[in-house]
Amino acid sequence: MLYDIIGWIGMVLIVTAYLLLSFDKINNGKTYQLLNLFGSIFMAIGLFPKNAWFSFSLQVIWLLIAVISLVELKKK
Repeated sequence: MLYDIIGWIGMVLIVTAYLLLSFDKINNGKTYQLLNLFGSIFMAIGLFPKNAWFSFSLQVIWLLIAVISLVELKKK
């Protein structure tokens, strides 16, 4: 049950990031990437005990993209 709640929170964070970006409320910057980062971490936590490896892998990739983007933003 706890893993499901964590996963749902992650899903809400990722969808919120996409919604805000799509409606020009935020840009592809730190806030967007942090929402994606934490959303993917929470979703990965929620997926891990379910052995949903394809979805878990997608979240790990999403997390890595967010981390790389945040590092690049920090360099600028």
